[in-house]
Amino acid sequence: MKFYPWMISLRLKTLPLSLSAIFVGNALAFWQQQFHWLVMVLALITASLLQILSNLANDYGDAIKGSDDANPIAHTRGIQLGLINLKQLKIALCINTLLCILSGLGLLILACQNIYELFSFLLLGLLSIVAAITYTVGKKPYGYIGLGDLSVLIFFGLVGVMGSYYLQTKSLPAFIWLPAIGCGLLSVAVLNINNLRDIDSDRRNHKRTLVVLMGNTVGRYYHLFLLLLAWCLLSIFAYFYLHTLCSGLFILTLPLLVKHIYAVFTFNSSKDAAPLLLQMVKLALLTNLLYCLGIILS
Repeated sequence: MKFYPWMISLRLKTLPLSLSAIFVGNALAFWQQQFHWLVMVLALITASLLQILSNLANDYGDAIKGSDDANPIAHTRGIQLGLINLKQLKIALCINTLLCILSGLGLLILACQNIYELFSFLLLGLLSIVAAITYTVGKKPYGYIGLGDLSVLIFFGLVGVMGSYYLQTKSLPAFIWLPAIGCGLLSVAVLNINNLRDIDSDRRNHKRTLVVLMGNTVGRYYHLFLLLLAWCLLSIFAYFYLHTLCSGLFILTLPLLVKHIYAVFTFNSSKDAAPLLLQMVKLALLTNLLYCLGIILS
């Protein structure tokens, strides 16, 4: 029972978002025949710890600001249930930050070949930690001024895919931008569903997410745009660079994509939107895993 509050606060169901980017980057490295399994394992561990850090920091920041107090639709977590207090959550944040640093250092010591690479990725790692914490923590958290989507695109797409690819291959070819942005857009779509669900409570608590700024209807069309653009970018890379039927395996998720888009345009309340969040997480994970399989088989 004493572990339950922490299990729901860690929100392990969100880990596929950060892990997908690492899998895509490493699949691309494997495709280029430049792959080290231990580098991938340490990258997965570091990405998981950063995701958990972001989740805990989000709980801490929202608890201080009271953003979820009047939002029964939001996922119930330890701090909301009164099973974890702010002091305990702050200690957990410090411990998790230390684990991120240790895991990241291990990854960089193993993968980096010179001082320039080491310091570049150290800076990138520190920026990732700061970004995870300041999403909702601080006087001016960027998650409250409509910049959450951009942050997710950068860290769950560009940094995750391109960073993990570079650590394996020591190169950044132009084609890497296509799957990196495509993968990132799928994660942005997950955040967008969360923001569509919470639009009323966010508006009441002056949390200016992108959905709050542009409205419910435009937010749904924005969601469609994110998914279609992600699919286009993934398809362009598969068609022009992989040249095999296997590279199109991710198209098998098309029926799920159509079903999801229909649900996004037809739900009427926050309660109806709640199941769509897990649906979008599963859709993003399945698409990325099939995409990775297609790359490896190619």
